[in-house]
Amino acid sequence: MKRIAIILAAAMLAAACSSNADVDPEPDRACDPALEDALGAWAEAGFSGTVAIDGGGLDCQAAFGMADAEAGTANTAETVFGIGSVSKAFAAAAVLDLVDAGVFALDAAAGELLPGLGGPAAEATVEQLLLHTSGIEGGHGTDHRPLDRDEAIAAISALESAFEPGTDYLYSNAGYSLLALIVDEQSGSSYREYLDEAILAIPGGHAGGFWDGEPAPSGPRAIGYTDGAPAPETGGFAGPHWAMAGNGDLAMTAAELSDWTRALFDGEIIAPDAVDLLLGTVFDHGEGTAEIPGWVSIGPDLLGVPIIGASGGGGDTGHNAVATWLPETGTSVAVVGNTDDVLPDELLEVLLPALVTGEPMEVPDERAEVDPAELQAREGVYGLDSGSTLTVSAEDEALTVTADGADAVAAMFGSDDFAAEDAAAHEDAVLALLDGESAVGRAEREAIGADIGPVTGIDLAGTVDAGGELHTYLRVSGEDGDMLAWYALDEQDQIAAVEYDAGPPAFTLIPTGEGQYRPDEPIAAEAAVAVSFQDEVMTVDGPAGAVDAARTD
Repeated sequence: MKRIAIILAAAMLAAACSSNADVDPEPDRACDPALEDALGAWAEAGFSGTVAIDGGGLDCQAAFGMADAEAGTANTAETVFGIGSVSKAFAAAAVLDLVDAGVFALDAAAGELLPGLGGPAAEATVEQLLLHTSGIEGGHGTDHRPLDRDEAIAAISALESAFEPGTDYLYSNAGYSLLALIVDEQSGSSYREYLDEAILAIPGGHAGGFWDGEPAPSGPRAIGYTDGAPAPETGGFAGPHWAMAGNGDLAMTAAELSDWTRALFDGEIIAPDAVDLLLGTVFDHGEGTAEIPGWVSIGPDLLGVPIIGASGGGGDTGHNAVATWLPETGTSVAVVGNTDDVLPDELLEVLLPALVTGEPMEVPDERAEVDPAELQAREGVYGLDSGSTLTVSAEDEALTVTADGADAVAAMFGSDDFAAEDAAAHEDAVLALLDGESAVGRAEREAIGADIGPVTGIDLAGTVDAGGELHTYLRVSGEDGDMLAWYALDEQDQIAAVEYDAGPPAFTLIPTGEGQYRPDEPIAAEAAVAVSFQDEVMTVDGPAGAVDAARTD
């Protein structure tokens, strides 16, 4: 499961204009009208999901958008969402519960606790696995595909090490599945049984269950949507489930996630001493952020108060989730969603400052009125001097611009999180990886070659910011054809995500005035690119400067 970085600084959405309060089964947890209006404005901008706040004088939840667009089923407070990598917080709690009980120690080596484990992973300690400092790199299985216990141990044993354990940081799904295997081995029951009985129980209830298999959450599930299309995984995979165990396997409602977060840090899930151990087990990332087991701790420089958060999602479920704890006020916030128009972490970016300061929540800008004839007049193919093209089409109340070629993609590049230098460094790292000097690089070239024959050439096709993650596009030539693919790399320049046979990157623009457009971002001040049309010329003005493209059709 891919972790989404926590950002703190239209049939499907037809019912997203306001809270689905009429189907909310807990009216006693209704949000303050002003807050609900602000959240509703973000629903109009594309958020579909549920928000739950518990503590700090607040106890509310609100649901927006559609759980199933085709069936016309709205999201409610009872709708279940996959929480992706937030599941790691639950796995970490299970491990610390056993450590607190004296079953094993943080400095115990994984190989001592799990018979049959070999390779570099066997030398990693429990603490290093919890903090992603074990050094083990690569994946041990494919999400929602069968992987039994013995196969998982063998696959993790075969993983290589990127650095000496404890000396650096490398986010690892395999490391958390290894922790789940250790819990399975050392707890006296299976991993799933232990979580269900000891970790998912919350005061007065139970926090969900597993997205695939049993025990499952009791509520109705939302269908995830990626780029407007239903996601393929809806929870029907029978297992075995060790590819996602411990790293991305749980599902629940927003209220259950919020209630569990508060109960965890209040010492009601694991003992207070175990909570102290969680907070005191740290890898310092610098600049006020630190890794703690299952969470990221952020210092007070950002919002004036410390914050602890976890986020996850993406992948084949189309769901995203974020959970946050504000220690000074004892407030937990959970946001879960099932579309990618406005992600939960993007909503949290404006919700948290309002909760901390008491000021009104920032809401999206009102959109300019759309003239369909104006949009249709802009349709066409616009060519840059380099031969790259920008293809413009009218879609609903916006323009879609498809960039084909490195120069065209670079012209459209704009990001709050990354500079052009970051994109260039990412491109260099992707090219270096695919040179084939490493085992991972050779494996990638072989995987591509299975579709297009032995690789004969690789050309850059540009880099984009895809929801806080850089995607570098490549045109790969082979003896039997070519393909467009994109790669995302992690902190150690290893593959975090990849898509073969990808379509060219596309950007959505909304009008700001006659002939004037900007990227479809809720807050206009965040738009880094401006586009204008005049006399058959499309001008893109972004961080790289102004680029003209002339209509060619």
